[in-house]
Amino acid sequence: MAPSISNFSSVFLVLLALYLGLIHQVMSLSTAINITISPPNYCAPINATDVDRVQFALNLEFCQAEYFLYGALGKGLDSISPDLAQGGPPPIGARKALLLNPDVARISEEIAYQQVGNIRSIVQTVGGFPRPLLNLGLINWGLFFDLALGKPLIPSFNPYANSLNFLLGAYAMPDLAQLSYVSAIPSLTTNSSSLSLASKLLPIKAGQSAVIRTLLYPNATQMVPPYNITVGEFTKAISQLTNTLGKCGIKSEGILLADTTLGAENRTTSNVLSADANSLSYARTEPEILRIVYGTGNERLPFGFFPKGANGKIARSFLLI
Repeated sequence: MAPSISNFSSVFLVLLALYLGLIHQVMSLSTAINITISPPNYCAPINATDVDRVQFALNLEFCQAEYFLYGALGKGLDSISPDLAQGGPPPIGARKALLLNPDVARISEEIAYQQVGNIRSIVQTVGGFPRPLLNLGLINWGLFFDLALGKPLIPSFNPYANSLNFLLGAYAMPDLAQLSYVSAIPSLTTNSSSLSLASKLLPIKAGQSAVIRTLLYPNATQMVPPYNITVGEFTKAISQLTNTLGKCGIKSEGILLADTTLGAENRTTSNVLSADANSLSYARTEPEILRIVYGTGNERLPFGFFPKGANGKIARSFLLI
């Protein structure tokens, strides 16, 4: 029996209600970002042990690992090295990406396997914790990009749709881990195993970030179908969102700069390597990073990629519940 018109109408109304609800969420989150809803900002390093600092980064490593593993291979950490997840729940909504560009496919696979090794190194050196619940589903990605662009994108952004979208989804991930290690290393005890490990992880994160930005850069002026928005504009919007959520100034910039003010020696508008005025890496404290990955601008209010909060002593200490 063919579906009736009334059935189609019912489905349409349900979908419409869902979409309007998502728009409301986007606008509510945008309002939350502009209103000071978090406790006093932490823009300076917090007090924490060496082990807790390195373990904190494990949250970011888990998130990046699942995104690249599923995107490149169609399967996650539970299929590659299940012991490393330590019984943590599988990620929500992660899926195989349509990576028709062979370079993007091969590099994404390499990064995916690198992540497994990085997680293992942290767990073996300083211990670990169960993988936190991660939301890598389409609805969450759509909300993230809607927030970045300041409006609902139609259709909703899908990072798994093609190679270019997948790179845009990956754009901020290694950068956050890199900035976490840059922030942690000066506070780590000299000659400690934590310092040695963080010093070895940092260049890998920096390299991953540079590779992703390099792959995006040749397409900087290309429109991202079906939106009337260029790749460069997308990266600028993502960076601006992370700066707004982090609440501690400019620590990320898109792959193209509007002028040379933030360029290397104030002479370039290309920005393949995001860095400060002296071409040194930025740093983000743990609370800054939580504000970003939660998407709320508040280290005490989980949402976004970590709907139930990140794990480890530092992250759990900020939770209201």
